[in-house]
Amino acid sequence: MDGNGRWAASRGLSVAEGHREGARALRRTVEAAIDLDVRSLAVYAFSTENWARPPDEVESILDLLEETIERELPDLAHQGVRTRFFGRRDRIPQALREKMATLEAETAPNDRLHLWIAFDYGGRAELVEAARSLVEDGIRPEDVSEETLAARLSAPKLPDPDLVIRTSGEQRLSNFLLWQSAYAEFVFAETYWPDFGEDELRAALEEYTRRGRRFGAR
Repeated sequence: MDGNGRWAASRGLSVAEGHREGARALRRTVEAAIDLDVRSLAVYAFSTENWARPPDEVESILDLLEETIERELPDLAHQGVRTRFFGRRDRIPQALREKMATLEAETAPNDRLHLWIAFDYGGRAELVEAARSLVEDGIRPEDVSEETLAARLSAPKLPDPDLVIRTSGEQRLSNFLLWQSAYAEFVFAETYWPDFGEDELRAALEEYTRRGRRFGAR
């Protein structure tokens, strides 16, 4: 979900307002995904590298996540959305961790759309932690497989994405789902994230349906 800051700058607004508008775009896009019969949607909300941003911006993002949990995500839950977070939780306030866990528990029965929110997440760090877990669990080298490693990822139940959408015109992964996206299709949208919605999501899905997926075969 890229482009909040540039969207705000182009309008003479603060970065915090850009992130706030991005939160509105998240709700709008999730509701569009429901209408389009998408069953699983993973969004990149905050990366391990984002801690390097100015402290006031980081604080505003944490505050916005708390506000989103309290105001936006419960409404989505009423529409059948199950929300889960993945990534580190040890670097965020305890009160916020508790709200994340409560929302996950309360939405666990929902099955219309599975919303996965990557927060304090990085693909490289995830793979390092998975490898460390293999060692700590005493897995013998000959028993290491894709399955044993995948079971130790941050969200082992997260389906491998069929489609990865990057907004704002940037064309890179930025450390997102490096393992899981091995055979995903990619769509790079010029739209800044705060302007993203049903039309853009529908266009990306239509582009995806026109492609042939061979997974390395002919």
